[in-house]
Amino acid sequence: MITVIDIKIGNIGSVTRALQKIKAPYQVTSDPEVIKTAKKIILTGVGNFREASERIKSSGIDKAIKEKVLKEGTPILGICLGMQLMASTGSEGGVSDGLNLFKGEVKYHRCSSLKLPLPHVGWNKVDNGNLPILKTIPDGSHFYFVHSYELLVEKDVPAATCHYGVDFVAAIQKEHIIGTQFHPEKSQNVGLALLQNFAEGNY
Repeated sequence: MITVIDIKIGNIGSVTRALQKIKAPYQVTSDPEVIKTAKKIILTGVGNFREASERIKSSGIDKAIKEKVLKEGTPILGICLGMQLMASTGSEGGVSDGLNLFKGEVKYHRCSSLKLPLPHVGWNKVDNGNLPILKTIPDGSHFYFVHSYELLVEKDVPAATCHYGVDFVAAIQKEHIIGTQFHPEKSQNVGLALLQNFAEGNY
């Protein structure tokens, strides 16, 4: 059973439809007490880092996630804003704290200095970076992105990368802590393969 956390920012319908397609059992919740019983967690969201950070703190979701992931070793997959929220800090909407599941910060995409349009929207190629969650997916596969901010991580956080003006973090995996800047639920077969790997513990 995968526990999909609904932080009330963005539509989680595409994530749950993808889980239905791969026949992975799931539940959707905003209740910290339910999160504390989770076997696997998906954290997703679309929107502003600061607003999302405030929501998970005021609801107690942040404490429930930290207890499960950091103390109990529960696997977590953060998608788009969900991955960014797992970092230490974010600057969107003003600097605010993330979950600090790994050392990293979220900043406005560096490609802005190259006059490239933001948000970065559409399909782009990903260098797998030997991440176990991507091991069944051909290196150089294309995934679907929608974002204006990027994750900058410490060197001890293994990352897959994508190029948009600069090389940026497309996905991270530090043991049971996994995140994707792209949307696997919108990335057709390769995205479903990633979700299948997570659901089956193939990482």
